[in-house]
Amino acid sequence: MKYQGLKIGVPKEILAGERRVAATPETVSQFVKGGAQVLVEAGAGLGSFFGDEAYREAGAEVLADVREVYARADLILKVKEPQFHEGLQMHETELLRPGQVLITFLHPASPGNHKMVKALAERGVVSLTLDSIPRISRAQAMDALTSMSTVAGYKAVLMAANRIPKFLPLMGTAVGMIQPAQVLVIGTGVAGLQAIATAKRLGAMVYAADIRPDAREQAKSLGARLVDLGIPEELAVGSGGYARHLDSQWLEKEREALRPVVAGSDIVITSALVPGKEAPILLTKEMVESMRPGSCIVDISIDQGGNCALSEGGVVKEHRGVIVDGTKNIPGTMPTSSTAMFSKNVFNFVENLVADGKLNLNLEDEIIRATLVTKDGQIVHEGTLESMRARGVI
Repeated sequence: MKYQGLKIGVPKEILAGERRVAATPETVSQFVKGGAQVLVEAGAGLGSFFGDEAYREAGAEVLADVREVYARADLILKVKEPQFHEGLQMHETELLRPGQVLITFLHPASPGNHKMVKALAERGVVSLTLDSIPRISRAQAMDALTSMSTVAGYKAVLMAANRIPKFLPLMGTAVGMIQPAQVLVIGTGVAGLQAIATAKRLGAMVYAADIRPDAREQAKSLGARLVDLGIPEELAVGSGGYARHLDSQWLEKEREALRPVVAGSDIVITSALVPGKEAPILLTKEMVESMRPGSCIVDISIDQGGNCALSEGGVVKEHRGVIVDGTKNIPGTMPTSSTAMFSKNVFNFVENLVADGKLNLNLEDEIIRATLVTKDGQIVHEGTLESMRARGVI
């Protein structure tokens, strides 16, 4: 049996507002049928409306003390990166032991997570991050970033629409026509395209910007008006169709093209990412200050540092009348849909990683090579190392 002898731990997420869980009774049942022993912290699934009894019926052992989950498990499945556990008055990294395997969204290139990643390496934890899964056909069923981006793009527009003080659609009223709100979506990958589609459904006038020609075409097909960023295709597109990291000169050219559109926008949704690297800053403080009071920015890229210079992870603030929303767990606000997708992505990822009940760190496998962050006491994730070197962390 594929998972015979493997002990899998599923702790409850402790990030404020996080209601997702890394495994559902359905995926637990699949692990158990494969021979695994699954340990679930009591209450882990309640935020996603899965009770402890459902996990027991699926074959899991439900444990009241999360420390026992960590102590007994070979493999820990989480949604979010390790956090400080207020109840235990210790960081979750301290619950992990040498050789133990952690699979989660680590977002290791984000500066705010550098200390945590170093702690994982120092403790000898084998960690793999789901936000670096390559865009190849074999990995589609494991691609949790794409799944969660679908949720984030949809919900980000609803969050912004709820905050701005005006209608999104063109409204015909007894006192005349009220013009539609203007929405700018920066980065038209999965999250951005979903944001465009949602904003269009709500009747807004939508603009879109992306450095990749194919991404622009997809945005145009959804009815968005395109912003010409003037970036040559050979500089814009990296492996797998993802955006490539631009140097400071080309980033400034991109900002210049965005400035007038940002100034005229009521809502800006930012979702521009470079896989495994820190998110590029595309909205400067001055650009935010050019927006009308009452406007709103939702920075979907905040988990990788954010596209807006004023964004803060987990913070919604106002700057000169403009709301800057750095909510870190947007998919966690829609736990039923997001958990259903995420748990299946994780199951498929583990299925690729485990053979005969043991972790198979085959670095010839592009998926494993791209997602491995720490191993044998070392940080091995290139995007993380690059970000750390740039900040003098290592």
